[in-house]
Amino acid sequence: MKLLLVSAVALIDRDGRILLAQRPEGKSLAGLWEFPGGKVEPGETPEAALIRELKEELGIDTKASCLAPLTFASHSYDDFHLLMPLFACRRWEGIPEAREGQTLAWVMPNRLRDYPMPPADLPLIPILRDWL
Repeated sequence: MKLLLVSAVALIDRDGRILLAQRPEGKSLAGLWEFPGGKVEPGETPEAALIRELKEELGIDTKASCLAPLTFASHSYDDFHLLMPLFACRRWEGIPEAREGQTLAWVMPNRLRDYPMPPADLPLIPILRDWL
């Protein structure tokens, strides 16, 4: 089974809310909510992938020193196994805006379960609630 490495981030604003992005129509798992991030390219660290993805998807800049490793997800789908480190980030430059057709929502940790998520993301919710 193919291993897919994806890096994700819980962007946390001053009010303690976490940014979620809804996968747009036409993508796998369309309509589900997820933490921003994306595939780690060959030769790229998970932190570098996040910095790149946040710039491309949301138009914001951050530094590796602002990405705190929090936890990870390990989940088998039908045709691949996902390994996804989740970082927490409280410092970035710019205002997050949807640049790839996704819908964005700032969500309090105790409301994360109100947003349907991919199976790999679900175990991350209690960790975020307890950590924040």
